[in-house]
Amino acid sequence: MNLSLRVRVTLTAIAVLLVVLPITGLTVKAVFDAQAERSLDSLLTGRAQLAQQLARQNVAPGNLVRRVDADGVRVTLILRNGRQLGAPPIDPGGTVRQVTATLQAGQQTKGAQLLLSADTGLLADASARLRTVLLLSGAAAILITALALTIGMRFALAPLDKMTALARSIAAGRRGERLQPERADTELGRTATAFDEMLDALEGAEGAARRSEDRMREFVADAAHELRTPVAGLQTAAETLIQLGPGASAAQREELELLLVRESRRAGTLVSDLLELSRIDAGLQLQLAPVDLRQLAEAQAARLRLVAPDVSVEIHGSATVTADGDRLTQVLTNLVDNARQAGAHTLRITVTPTGVRVEDDGPGVPPPARERIFDRLVHGPHSKGAGLGLAIARGVARAHGGDLTVTNRPSPHPGAAFHLHLPPPTNPPHPT
Repeated sequence: MNLSLRVRVTLTAIAVLLVVLPITGLTVKAVFDAQAERSLDSLLTGRAQLAQQLARQNVAPGNLVRRVDADGVRVTLILRNGRQLGAPPIDPGGTVRQVTATLQAGQQTKGAQLLLSADTGLLADASARLRTVLLLSGAAAILITALALTIGMRFALAPLDKMTALARSIAAGRRGERLQPERADTELGRTATAFDEMLDALEGAEGAARRSEDRMREFVADAAHELRTPVAGLQTAAETLIQLGPGASAAQREELELLLVRESRRAGTLVSDLLELSRIDAGLQLQLAPVDLRQLAEAQAARLRLVAPDVSVEIHGSATVTADGDRLTQVLTNLVDNARQAGAHTLRITVTPTGVRVEDDGPGVPPPARERIFDRLVHGPHSKGAGLGLAIARGVARAHGGDLTVTNRPSPHPGAAFHLHLPPPTNPPHPT
């Protein structure tokens, strides 16, 4: 791991050559030696056959010796009368290879003894020279290979150097640069493409995290601003009570006490909503069970008859779903209270197996604001709350695997239509 890729590749290639070249050299030398031995044997045998042919042609002994003679071959002819022609005979063995033949024809050569000798030392010298050539060429091949790899690796690994430089640039804080390989069908091209995709994903995640952090800071600032109002009211009422002391009239004391209760309740509601949103962000633990949606709608109608007798409610349809009943009650309560605060006098709640639709005759929601009203701490023109109810309602809907959307009622009817989408009964949601 301490060596660079260039060094590792170069050393690996040299190690392969150190193994391959000796094996190749030994193989070449063995083949050469074997071929040289066969060539020498073929030469001696061929000269002996030529001598037999010349004897059948009744060639004179001197001419026969001269015609059989060849480079590297020593010819000795011993006639029947003991006369010797050609080179003096030598003993076989050592570096001498010898073939003996008795001539079968010719008036003067029939029965003569032919000795053909060759010195194998020449073959040994050639084999030694070949070994030297192989060693020198192998060493030269290793040196040339090492030099070529050192130079060639600079070009071959240039994309990796570029990738390293880009990674260091990204680490230094510079964003947006990419490798953009010309060919994506090669190993380095696929690596560079995957590297670019990784950078896209990382920078996308970084941007999302930064936006999320900005939204969180904005949310904390808005929450602090929202809490400042009831806390200031509580402080003012408490300080006024202290300043008035026992001399305060019953009406003043009652008014201040009501203010304390109202502002403390307002602060408590805001804190509860903020805690609810934090639970949604962390993942709600749903208690799933069969829920009668019409029964939930009728409970909302009964509640409205107590808190807002001037608001009429119509309920249509019925269905049973698998969900968390308490959480769905929370959603319907927020939707109904939102419609009532918007100035609605008539509500129409439609229950289906895929959710609940709550329609009102209020002012409606303009298209540009239909997503924004679900953001946190967003107040509508008629809102009296902290701007968290619809954000909580959508979070609960999505925790069930559904959603909460808003449109306007079909013309000519004014008003908004909130639709709580739930998964179909055959595909119940899983607890988060």
